[in-house]
Amino acid sequence: MKKILVIGSTNLDFVIQLDALPVPGETLLCKSFAQIPGGKGANQAYACGRLGGAPRFLSAVGTDKFGGGIIEGLKQVGVDCSSVFFSEEKNTGMAMICVDASGSNLIIVIPGANELCTKAYIQSLESLLEEADIVLAQLEIPLDGVYYIMKRAYERGKITILNPAPAPEAIPEDVYPCLHYITPNETELQKLTGHPISTVEDASVAAKLLLEKGVSNVIVTLGEKGALLRNREGETLYAAPEVPVVDTTAAGDTFNGAVAVMLAEGVDIEQAVPFANAAASLAVSRRGAQTSVPSRAEVDSYLREGGKRA
Repeated sequence: MKKILVIGSTNLDFVIQLDALPVPGETLLCKSFAQIPGGKGANQAYACGRLGGAPRFLSAVGTDKFGGGIIEGLKQVGVDCSSVFFSEEKNTGMAMICVDASGSNLIIVIPGANELCTKAYIQSLESLLEEADIVLAQLEIPLDGVYYIMKRAYERGKITILNPAPAPEAIPEDVYPCLHYITPNETELQKLTGHPISTVEDASVAAKLLLEKGVSNVIVTLGEKGALLRNREGETLYAAPEVPVVDTTAAGDTFNGAVAVMLAEGVDIEQAVPFANAAASLAVSRRGAQTSVPSRAEVDSYLREGGKRA
């Protein structure tokens, strides 16, 4: 089993259930409210842990009542949090998440201690790269640190996975060749390439643009349409299992964690994507971020029962 290093944000999610998302100037009463551990980095580390990957996690939280509780939850699913930084100056990051009756969401992130996941912090823990085989990161922490670790990991022969969320205006050109896998959704892919996306064919064309920048594999998550894998050998669209959509929060994080775990187990990416599709499908059928992530046993059982469609 290869070792996974996850680098990213930790938040407390304030999840608000609504019949419909508000429009500017509108005041709505919510149907329900919950406080749930989240943050893209923590969600992906949690997904790796729930699915059997036992990752190490690099992040920063506050010494407030929220940070310690979130980290304890990660430890309970096998995540090594021994290198997480606890700040006395900044509060744990927060996210306000509005979810409508269809499961669509609107998210506002308050970075807090996540802003301390700087290049200097990552450089201080760079020795951990020696122990890692796979490095998984997102873009909810200072970008210079993420780009630095992707390049250093690649130089040291590690498998690199970048989930470009939230998508920046651009990723430095010298970072793309250091990415074995990049995993944008349709919105993120469109922002990175400038290519309009409304169909799977559009996504394929845009994915090719990232390949031309040097990425080895592009995996585009397409919601109910599944996931598109495109590399220099060709492309494959993996259909998603049909499930009732309750809440799409953390579906992409679950997908990324699942891909990392499969690669850690030595599974080919062509087999990893269907597994990740199944895990993400189970996640959207439940409410919340980390609370929606399925266990490895649940995903395996779901696949045995025919959850995977060709």
